[in-house]
Amino acid sequence: MHFYEIHEGDEDVGAAVLLAHDEPMEPFEFFELVKKARALVLDAYEEDSLAEAIANELQRSGGFTHVTDSLLVASVNVDEKEENTYLLTEEGDTRTLFMSREENGEPQNGEDEEQS
Repeated sequence: MHFYEIHEGDEDVGAAVLLAHDEPMEPFEFFELVKKARALVLDAYEEDSLAEAIANELQRSGGFTHVTDSLLVASVNVDEKEENTYLLTEEGDTRTLFMSREENGEPQNGEDEEQS
């Protein structure tokens, strides 16, 4: 799997999207595909950003996969503190948070599940 990025705006504020493709391609070839997709969607797109619209067009027409949060299987937050390191999964409308629970300041073996 090979990954490509499209971003817009300055470095501090803007949108970035990630695309995946089974076959490698030269950066200039990817650039040309992005410019063609941009021309197709520029005047009328419904996505929140031009970068997302281009990524969706490349998914429709170029064999790319637009890597979005909906494709995530699991998300892990890490921190130097154990209590701030946890797993978050999402299935349908249910989000499940897995974290270690401490009793009397001592970590417990295993994981506790909390749903929200």
